[in-house]
Amino acid sequence: MRLRWASNVDGLAGIVSRSATFSALRKVAMPVLIVFLALVGLAIGSFLNVVVYRLPRGESLATPPSRCPTCETPIRPWHNVPVVGWLILRGRCAQCHASISVRYPAVELLTAVVFVAVTLRAVQLGLLPALPALLYFAAAGITLAFIDLDTRRLPNAIVLPSYPILAVLLGGAAWWQHAWLALARAGAGSIALFAFYFLLVCLYPAGMGFGDAKLAGVLGGVMAYVSWSTLLIGAFAGFLFGAVVGIGLLATGRGTRKTALPFGPFMIAGALTAILLATGSA
Repeated sequence: MRLRWASNVDGLAGIVSRSATFSALRKVAMPVLIVFLALVGLAIGSFLNVVVYRLPRGESLATPPSRCPTCETPIRPWHNVPVVGWLILRGRCAQCHASISVRYPAVELLTAVVFVAVTLRAVQLGLLPALPALLYFAAAGITLAFIDLDTRRLPNAIVLPSYPILAVLLGGAAWWQHAWLALARAGAGSIALFAFYFLLVCLYPAGMGFGDAKLAGVLGGVMAYVSWSTLLIGAFAGFLFGAVVGIGLLATGRGTRKTALPFGPFMIAGALTAILLATGSA
């Protein structure tokens, strides 16, 4: 009996020791992961600036290298470091001294913050295998939001490929976690939100474009993968954000009832907000 008791105690001590080691490693790994993803987010944000500027103009995303939009002088590599380069140059081109929009570092910082926030939420929700899909969605969403603000368009070159890309990434996450119900929910959510927006387009074509309906299918799939409540909150939040901004423009005299606002940014902001506020799969 004494030997058996001692063996049980040793086994329990081993389990406790391994648990403590795992907990210590997790405490060390999480800050490292956050810093890594923040740096990745800054780099991705820098590329998103290129996409936002060049894609609507039909320019290549690969060549030529980044250049000043005013004098077209190539930007030196050390001036192209996200955020830091803009600060070093004090927001002006090193060659012609033309002003460089603050939106460039803002997009880089926004992408980094969203990447970190989405990752932390995925860890809390036990959705780490779905992180590649969530980060792709965040990057594509930020890109589409700024393009829509600039051009009032949601390019098919980003929206349509997002369907198969997210299907593969979410399918892989579902396979890893055996979360087939979540995958089925994503498909149903994508169809439902697309159908809802398509109906709005048919009923009120002057206020809603078909690009919004196509985007809705992407948003619906990602949000529904997290939970039904995330889908409902995200869909409602998009309209809420749009209404708040519209009322604000009216109240400040910066717009009228006929002022056209791109709705894509509000849809994307609502979806990201819902994902960050999600409480779990249901």
